[in-house]
Amino acid sequence: MTTTIEPPTTLQLSDKAKAFIRLTRWREHVPYTIPAVTVGAMTAVHLHETATLDWRIIPVVIANILAMSFAFMINDVADAPDDALNPKKKLNNVISSGILSPREGNIASATTFALSLALFSLGGSWTLIWGGLMLVLCYMYSAYPFRLKARPITDVLSHILMLSGLLVMTGYFTYDSSPGMAWFVIAGATLFSAYGQFYNQVDDYEVDKEAGLKNTVVLLGKTGTSILMYSSAIGALLCFAAAILNGVFPVWLGTVALITAFASGLFVWETDMRGNSAIGSAAIQKPALLVANMIVLMWVAAEVGLFTTLG
Repeated sequence: MTTTIEPPTTLQLSDKAKAFIRLTRWREHVPYTIPAVTVGAMTAVHLHETATLDWRIIPVVIANILAMSFAFMINDVADAPDDALNPKKKLNNVISSGILSPREGNIASATTFALSLALFSLGGSWTLIWGGLMLVLCYMYSAYPFRLKARPITDVLSHILMLSGLLVMTGYFTYDSSPGMAWFVIAGATLFSAYGQFYNQVDDYEVDKEAGLKNTVVLLGKTGTSILMYSSAIGALLCFAAAILNGVFPVWLGTVALITAFASGLFVWETDMRGNSAIGSAAIQKPALLVANMIVLMWVAAEVGLFTTLG
């Protein structure tokens, strides 16, 4: 099958800007990036009396959003030839559809990388180390000749670290360098990310196989990958249960979680995070993120004294 990447089109500056924003695919990662980073920071502040939430959380959160944007940007640049084979993916990829050239995509990606790294440095040396590792993994995951996403095992390991575990760690290590019981939170978030990665791989099985990828799902098949997917979800729940039992989170957050979960259950969630029909466990992806964001929002509001001020 012939790969056809449309030639770059001539656009107005405002249209180019919109295309660059589309390239970041921010809607796909901001809903989980903000709570992941913030829960790491808030956990450090809660567990250590000497730690205080301060201005550093802002550049660290932005740095992580930019890092995730970089991951999606370099992925679309590297995947443009493969995405051109799939009508749906070709339409969603601004490189393969010809809205932006590969050169423009690379320049935008490099700029985003540099801005993210600079902002990570404001969080301290440990934050810079973990943030730098995240950015390197984001690059190696998609770019040639590394292409970790096309290799079994390393595709999952790199994905769960850069899109989850390291997000929480950059938030935590901004305020403390000894996680202790917080490792349960980091492990839980990482396992939830593993669930998401396995879910996406099962969903992409046919396309990945046609493109010649030799990733985990192609190696293990749909059944084996599905087993790992549900095992990861169960492991994540056990990790968070252990964190709760060890007092990693304030007790009152349980009330926020229950109320938000109940409110979310009143609505029908027809699509997963990718916009596909929500079947089985996929039906809880959006409400779970809603609960996570509400918990973090209330936690931060309480920490900065907003409830006291309103009272």
